[in-house]
Parts: sequence; C-alpha cells; structure tokens
Amino acid sequence: MSKEPSKPSPFNRPISPAARLRLQAVFDRAQKAVERGDHEYANNLYTDCLVEDPGNLIYLQQFLANLAKKHGENKKGARFSGLKIKGARMSIGKAIDKGRWEKVFPAGTSALKQNPWDSGTLILLAQACGKLGYQECQLYYFQWALEAAPEDVTVNREAAVALASMGYFDRAIRCWQRVLRAKPDDRDAEKAIARLSVDKTIHQGGYDQVGPSTGDPEGSSQSPVGAKLSARANVETAPKAESVPSDESEEKRLCEVIESDPAEISNYLDLAQLYSRNNRFRDTETILTRALSASGGDLKVREHLEDAQLRHVRQQVDIAISRARSEGTQQAVDLARRMEVQANQVELEIYAARVERNPTNISLQYELALRLKRGGKYREAISAFQAAREDLRRKALVEVHLGECFQQIQQFKLAATSYEAAVSLCEETDTETKKLALYRAGVLATEMKDIDRGENHLTKLAAMDFSYRDVAKRLDKLASMRDSV
Repeated sequence: MSKEPSKPSPFNRPISPAARLRLQAVFDRAQKAVERGDHEYANNLYTDCLVEDPGNLIYLQQFLANLAKKHGENKKGARFSGLKIKGARMSIGKAIDKGRWEKVFPAGTSALKQNPWDSGTLILLAQACGKLGYQECQLYYFQWALEAAPEDVTVNREAAVALASMGYFDRAIRCWQRVLRAKPDDRDAEKAIARLSVDKTIHQGGYDQVGPSTGDPEGSSQSPVGAKLSARANVETAPKAESVPSDESEEKRLCEVIESDPAEISNYLDLAQLYSRNNRFRDTETILTRALSASGGDLKVREHLEDAQLRHVRQQVDIAISRARSEGTQQAVDLARRMEVQANQVELEIYAARVERNPTNISLQYELALRLKRGGKYREAISAFQAAREDLRRKALVEVHLGECFQQIQQFKLAATSYEAAVSLCEETDTETKKLALYRAGVLATEMKDIDRGENHLTKLAAMDFSYRDVAKRLDKLASMRDSV
C-alpha cells in the first residue's frame, strides 16, 4: 500500500510544552539573579536555557547581556581569556568536524563565559545556528561579533553572506564595504556590493513582489523585519523604519515613562503597539519581553508577546519565499524551507502552550493540529484534530485532515472513514473541501483495490470539476483495473 511520503527535517527539533515551562522557570530565576547583581549564577542559568534551546533569541540576548555586565563592558573578557578558551575551541572544532552542530553550543557558551566578545567563537556559533536553521540567533551572533571586531575582515565577510541571504541588503553592503577598506583589491567584495545594490533596488521597487511584505527588511516602514532595540540587551540597532514625527516623539515619551515607572505595564503595551504599527517586530518582541518580566508573567502580556512572535515568523517566511522565487537558487530555496520549518516550530510551541492553558478551546486545538501535521507529528495531530471536531465551521475540513493523518500512519480504513465523513459533512458552498475529500477518498479506495468505491468518488468529483488534478487519468486507471478483473 503506497502513501504520501513524509519529509522529516533535521531542523525540526521540537521542545515539549513541559520542557518549555521548565526552561521559562529557569529563565525567570536568571532574570532575578541579574536584578540582584549575581551575574555568575545568572550565567549558569542562562547557559542551561541556551544549550537546551539554542534557537531562542531571547535566551541568547540575555545570556550575552549578562556576560557583558559581568565583565564590566570591558570588551576583553576575563584576564588570560585567550588561554582559557583554547580547550572549549578544541571541543567546538571536534563537533564541527563530526557535523554535530548541536554540540557546538555547550562548548561555545563555555568559551563566551571567559570572553563574550571573542569573535572567533561568535562566528562558529553563528555558523552552527545557520546549519540548524536558527536564522535569528545566527544574525544576533554576527551582530555581537561585529560590535566586538567591527573592522575584522573575516567577521564582516561571514556576516555579509548571512545578512544578504536574509534580505538585509544595506547591512550586508556595509560589511562588504568594510572588507573593501581593509583589502582595496578584493574583487569578491566589489562584486558583492554591486550585486546587492541591484537586489536592493529590485526589492525596494517591488519588482519581485509575489505577496505582501517582500521588501528589504531594513528599507522602509513597510518592511516586515524592523530595527533592533538595544534596551540593555546590547542589541546592534539596525536602521529604523521611517516613522512620522508624532510616532518618534511618542516613542521617546513612552521610553521615558517606562524608565521612570517600570511597574506600569500599560506603557509597555502602548509602546509595543507603536512598534507593531511600524512593522518593527523585533522591537515589539523585545519590549513585550520586558513587560512580561515586569508583570511577573501576566497572561495578557504573554499572549501579546506570542502574537508578535507569530506575526514576525510569518513575515520572515514571506521574505524567504519571495527571495527564493526571485533568485531561483538552491541556496535560497533551502533557506526558505528552513525558515518555514522554523516558523512552524515557533507556532507549534505557542499553540501547544495556549492549548495547555485552555484545553477546551476548539479553535486553538485546530491551530495546534495544523502545526503538528505540518511537522510530521501525525499521531499527535490526530488527537488535536479529534478535539477540534466540534468546530461547526470546519467539521468537513477537520475530517479531511484526519484522513490525511490516518493515511500517513497507514491506518487506511480509518482514513477512508474520515474522507467519506468529510464528503457528507460538506455544505453546498464548500465546494473546494468537497472536491478534496472526494479526491482523497477516491485515490485511497483505488490504492485499496476497492474499484467500485474509488470509481464512485472520482466520478462525483469529475462531475463537479473534470479538470481537478489528475482525476481523468485516475478514472482511466480504474476502468483498466475493472477490465482486467
């Protein structure tokens, strides 16, 4: 019996809701340790979080910010740090040689404990993030390395390639320009600047747009990825999206009142709304993270933060897909796929947490089920879809999804039952769902050698839409099967 093959991804490393709650508790303890000035203990806690979840940008930001405070912002780290880092560097090299990129993070965080500005370690960690699909953290490691060694040719070259692949044209060009200042005869740098200038013009002009928000992430207030907010996380601030003067003055006012009264949560929410209005998604997430800490974990603030994260990752996927379509290179296509996997994982974790908080909400169960299915977690998706069956708006569509999940785990009779239930549940206006249900039911019946049932479903589908997929060829196949009986 054939079935549609699933495509497990090496980038899909889910963290369970229980583990996420445990890590959040560790992270909260680290935040309190920082507040009382215990940077050594905070580092141990942040390290535990980051090693277990190396793709979490907030963990990374606070890990590095705490180390910077621990070393008095001296940009050099501990005394004799170069000697102390050697052992960790050897461990990193062994992990890379074996392709064990996830093993880079324990050794890398150990090295950064001695010197959080060690550009060599930061580059290796950035490369590990790139291999594992953690683009946000990859970018942040490069930002930190550029702060530590702004004129270093290797740092700028590596950062330029990563920035360009994510659509940060201006910043990539600035990196190549620094390379060119250090090496005036570098032809690769000249070519890269020329190419990126053209790419930037194309994107800003909207000539390659396929859908919304496909422009340069740095270029305008309409871009989907905004500037970076420093806010004591020592984030390198990208050029801000242009905003009207009233927004600039309001931002300044809100920042001032937050500093003067950090316990008033409404000010954080107002500032987050302002950032979101200007598509400054990273700023939105950063200020809401501060609000969550200030509020002691208030559920309303947490959900605002989750919503911002959902919007941000979908915008990033839009950019990556648009870039893949415009460039047509395998590298761009692979990046788009990784971004989709990463976005699905973020969404999965958010909806899993929401379902855990509100298990009777059938809309949340449906959203969680979709992400589980996309991630190839068909058995878990089945349970979530079954919990969402009571959603009257989606009863037929839920049955189609259930059928596809059952088919993936080779429960073909259950799949057939779900497809047929979907056909019977479809409203007259829901023709697309009905066509899909008939197609799935007909194809599965054919695979199960049930000629009568397969012919019945596909004939009904052909009567609705004879051009639907390959229904005509499948009916011919059924006719041949009948003749050979």
